[in-house]
Order: sequence, then C-alpha cells, then structure tokens
Amino acid sequence: MVSTTSSLAAPNASTTSTKPASSELEQAQRTAATSREGQRTQQNAQILQASMDVSISAGNQSMTLLYRAAVDKLNEVLAPELGEDAIAKAQQQDQSSEAVAGRIVSLSTAMFDRYAAKYPNKDPETLLQDFVATIRSGFEQGYGEAKDILQGLGVWGEADSPVRSAVERTYSLVHKGFDDFLQQRLAALKAPQDSASDTADSPAKTATA
Repeated sequence: MVSTTSSLAAPNASTTSTKPASSELEQAQRTAATSREGQRTQQNAQILQASMDVSISAGNQSMTLLYRAAVDKLNEVLAPELGEDAIAKAQQQDQSSEAVAGRIVSLSTAMFDRYAAKYPNKDPETLLQDFVATIRSGFEQGYGEAKDILQGLGVWGEADSPVRSAVERTYSLVHKGFDDFLQQRLAALKAPQDSASDTADSPAKTATA
C-alpha cells in the first residue's frame, strides 16, 4: 500500500519572517534620530569625536564647542516665545574670543524684537530686562556645558592654559556685550522722555527770559 503522508511540512514558527519587527525597529531608530533629543545627542557625540580627533590645545575646537553649546542653550530658553532653533547655528572661520563672543551677542540680541512682540502690554523696561536675563541664562547654561566637556577631556587646564584663557575671555566678552546692549536700549527708552521734559520746560524758560 502506497503511503499517503504529505511531503509538505507545516511551517516552523522559528522560520517565519522577522522583517516586520525589523522594520518597526528601524522606524523607531529613525524617529529617535530625527527628534530634538536625538539630534542633540548626535551633535554632542560629534563635538566629542572632533575634540578627540583634532588637537584641541590650539583652542579652535574649544571655541567651536563653546559657540555651539551656547547657541543650543539660547535656542532652548528662547523656544517658548520664538519656537525651536530661533538662532541659526552657522559656523564661521574666525574662532577668536572676540569673534565668537560677537556672534553669540549679535545673534541672541537680534531676537529681541521678536521676543518683545510676544508681550505687547509689558512695561518696556521690564521687558528689556527680562529678555537680557533670559539670554544670559541660556548662555550660562551653554558655557557650563562646554566647560564640563572640556574638563572631562582633560584640556581645561590651569588658569593660564590657552584653552581655558580663551574660553573665559569669551565668557567675559559675552556678558559685556549683554551689558552694553541693555544699557543702550535703556538709554533709548529714556531719550523720548527726556526730550518731552525739555519741550515742556521750554515755555517756562522763555517766559522768564
């Protein structure tokens, strides 16, 4: 009698395709990579890798690190009012303390008009002081982050080391830039008041002449 047993075996569960699960994993990885946190993690890894690959003792990499960390934090503190990535992260060739500080100050203070538009009923002087306090906070956070990374890499050095001196000079110049911006804007606010006061006093001065 001829056997009628089928030669077709039932598919083994262990041999079923795993492509759907793999696809889901890849999609999750792509989503994480494009998220704000994922981008930030990747950026920090790139900064660290660049710091390892290129001699940081010359100071250029440390200034790039400070600039990028400062811009990241400034964008973070300005995001509630101005949206994400309000300040562009364009890189420049000149990495001197003066140039880096100038870019940080000019890019952050340029956001004032957009910031002010969010608070049309706030006292102008209070608004100005709040804005400067916000960008100071963002810069302080970025500076602290850059300093921690440089210390972790062992390149922060003593007080007279080139890297530390350049970064600390940039820190001082940025705060001076914020101070100058604040004083200039406050003076501009008071100028119309002084002009109005002088105009009001003119008739009285003419009468007594």
